Amino acid sequence: MSLTRKAGKVYLTGAGPGDPGLIVEKAGWALQRCDAVVYDHLAPLELVVTLPPTVERYFAGKSAGRHTKKQEEINQLLAELAGQGKTVVRLKGGDPYVFGRGGEEALFLREQGIPFEVIPGVTAGIAVPAYAGVPVTFRKMSSYIILLTAHEAGDKDESEVPIELLSQAEKGTIVGYMGVKTLPELMRKLMESGLSPETPALVVERGTLGIQRCVNGTVATIADLALQAVIEPPALFVLGQVVELREKLAAAAALPLQGKTIMVTRPADQAGETYRRLRELGAEVLPLPVIFTEAAVDYQGWEKFWGISEGWLVFTSENGVRYFLRHYFKAGYDLRGLAEFKIAAVGSGTERALQVSGLTADFRPSKFTVKDLAEELVLNYTLGGIDVIRVRGNLGEETAEDILRGAGSKVLPLIVYRAGTYKWDEGMFNAFREAKVDFVTFTSGSTVLKLKEILGEGEFDRFIKQVPAISIGPRTSQVIRQCGGKVAGEAGAHTVEGMVEALIGRQ
Repeated sequence: MSLTRKAGKVYLTGAGPGDPGLIVEKAGWALQRCDAVVYDHLAPLELVVTLPPTVERYFAGKSAGRHTKKQEEINQLLAELAGQGKTVVRLKGGDPYVFGRGGEEALFLREQGIPFEVIPGVTAGIAVPAYAGVPVTFRKMSSYIILLTAHEAGDKDESEVPIELLSQAEKGTIVGYMGVKTLPELMRKLMESGLSPETPALVVERGTLGIQRCVNGTVATIADLALQAVIEPPALFVLGQVVELREKLAAAAALPLQGKTIMVTRPADQAGETYRRLRELGAEVLPLPVIFTEAAVDYQGWEKFWGISEGWLVFTSENGVRYFLRHYFKAGYDLRGLAEFKIAAVGSGTERALQVSGLTADFRPSKFTVKDLAEELVLNYTLGGIDVIRVRGNLGEETAEDILRGAGSKVLPLIVYRAGTYKWDEGMFNAFREAKVDFVTFTSGSTVLKLKEILGEGEFDRFIKQVPAISIGPRTSQVIRQCGGKVAGEAGAHTVEGMVEALIGRQ
């Protein structure tokens, strides 16, 4: 009997205008079930780094003057991956059929007999003006929109942009994509063809993101103003009377971290809330995890644990809770089997992970460090002869175990997960080298050392000496300083929220 390989499929997917929260629900569904993702320069990196580690990632970024892969190579890659029976997400900034060459890819896939489906996205031409305070249509001011690409393909003999038609566009809105370099020439031609030099104009750089920048002017002045402001791609321009509404509709007050780019090195599967919180405060998040976690089953440790019916369970991380319970339930047990154990936990994230699972900590230290947990547990309870299961990962010190053993307890270190170095792909390196990072956050000494391992000593040294670091606690701060870095802020409460407060305090 022959086995038939399952048919592959490609989802031509719009990632939205920049803010990862603006991706449509079906696109998120496709990402969570795909085997491979082929993503662009303008696709939010957060959508990629938070994918399951089994998903293959291919960077096909294009930016001004730089192409990682030619379009023909991208087409072929999509066909090859789908031909292997894989579900592929082709992740594009904005909408795949609006200046995204998605139509070309769809035609190629159809010619090759590859099944595909289009998942539209929120296009920048509508969303970016809205975020900047400009509705592209407005009663009695604009009853139509013209979307155009102001950066045309280099193989065109003459412009396909209908200048004379655009110059007559009264009572409408013109939105131009990719027009930073061509802005002076285009504005000149529009005025020569009859468009009023006093027509309100707006240029928006990196729209919908925390580092969004806007320049207001008129058709006569906008090119010079954008040059003076050093506006860089990606940017778009808006022409029309609706631009005048921005004065009334733009965000009234800047948020605490507005305009700041914060690099987050925390494992991506734990960092979702951190990303959201920083964006709520106005920051642009650069999600570059340096550590990944996976289950690690310590069979000898578990054999000993199965013989223990009471004592203390000590959890010092969300991962510890998650991986412990995953194996515990997989072995056929439920929460009733833990009824005779007391639970000690450090950190708000650890407590939340317990609560979500239906458990509550019996003891929490006054300070948020593993060492304080062990010391305060010894001070508050008699532990002589008591079984203490220290649930942990493969990294970190054994300070807590030493303190607990010193108090006479029978300590069982139970390794339930392994932390390894996150493998950056080309897109992550590209994002790191292009970003103007204002602060980098470290949630452990291990994240500092893993970043050094990823970047290499030379590039790491340059980065850590230039970019102020925000640390989760004293031990992490010590490692940062040992590596030559500057600790710009340290969390008072050694939690992620404490780090956020430290960041705000630096503004």
